[in-house]
Amino acid sequence: QLQLVESGGGLVQAGDSLRLSCTASGRAFTRAVMGWFRQAPGKERQFVAAISAGQLTAYSQDFVKDRFAISRDRTKNTIYLQMNSLKPEDTAVYYCAASTKLGWPPGTSRRDYDSWGQGTQVTVSL
Repeated sequence: QLQLVESGGGLVQAGDSLRLSCTASGRAFTRAVMGWFRQAPGKERQFVAAISAGQLTAYSQDFVKDRFAISRDRTKNTIYLQMNSLKPEDTAVYYCAASTKLGWPPGTSRRDYDSWGQGTQVTVSL
């Protein structure tokens, strides 16, 4: 398993941008599928985006709509989620996840990922 630490959350206004970071410790990062999930109060944790070791990317079709971009820096063992044109409905705790078991295309369920970060709060106000 990997240890994952997220950062970059905060309080922003609608229309603003944020970049989340997730740094992984462990050699498995080089081959892991990395993902971002989010969970709003009272709702299920939902898939946001994923990136493969080879930089393939996938996004939720429900709400991303070209506003978010996931990227990966192998030299820093870090992935990023660039979020633009944020909306109040994007308010949630954002979690970084790693899957060392499954390949590509990525899983979009919590059970597909075997390592999780502690989460970082993103709050978007009107």
